[in-house]
Amino acid sequence: MTDAMRAETVTLEGDGDDTIEAYLAQPVGGEPRGGVVVIHHLPGYDESTKEIARRFAAHGYAAVCPNLYSREAPGADPDDAAAAARARGGVPDDRLVGDVAGAAAHLRTLPSCNGKVATIGYCSGGRQSFLAACSLELHAAVDCYGAFVVGTPPEGSGMTVGPVVHLAGNLSCPLLGLFGAEDRYPGPEQVDELEQALVAADKEFEFHTYPDAGHAFFAVDRPSYRPQAANEGWAAIWSFFGRHLAD
Repeated sequence: MTDAMRAETVTLEGDGDDTIEAYLAQPVGGEPRGGVVVIHHLPGYDESTKEIARRFAAHGYAAVCPNLYSREAPGADPDDAAAAARARGGVPDDRLVGDVAGAAAHLRTLPSCNGKVATIGYCSGGRQSFLAACSLELHAAVDCYGAFVVGTPPEGSGMTVGPVVHLAGNLSCPLLGLFGAEDRYPGPEQVDELEQALVAADKEFEFHTYPDAGHAFFAVDRPSYRPQAANEGWAAIWSFFGRHLAD
């Protein structure tokens, strides 16, 4: 495997045939492997999320991160775009599914992709990764501490999203869930509720909950970063994608 890659800003067709911005990172050389749609967190389409896309490319996976806030604030600073999206209650679920479908379709056109596509998301993106996997035909999905798969946002948050755990029976692919034991959204009891729903629906899933870790433990640029949990989480991701995205 080579870690050579090409990374660039592209446009792709999202929900409603809208043209949206996206960040694409893909390996240069090597055999085609699966593609990954990286769903950014609530703070937006930022540098840390683009670095995650490049990390997948360095491991041989084509990765694309659609800018889910392209319509609210095209070309804006990530913080400003996130504020504009939050003021509107967040990204509508139907639009999210359409944007992820467009990103997956874009990946499948690339010679570096073998046609298999997964999603991964963090925080709000974890919920959206689960939602996409229950709405589209995918090969794998990763939910990194997705808030409000179970439960609703606290009063005053401005978010209007609702729980999507009732969609568990529609899950189209294996699901990997990575959670912090000290998190509140989702708290351990919410993770348990999601697990019970997946068991009842007879779905394939693998959950890991890390002690001494709260929300956003993957975020290397935030005080919430927990190196041990993050390293173990990445190891679980590479193993999971290695099983489900290979030819």
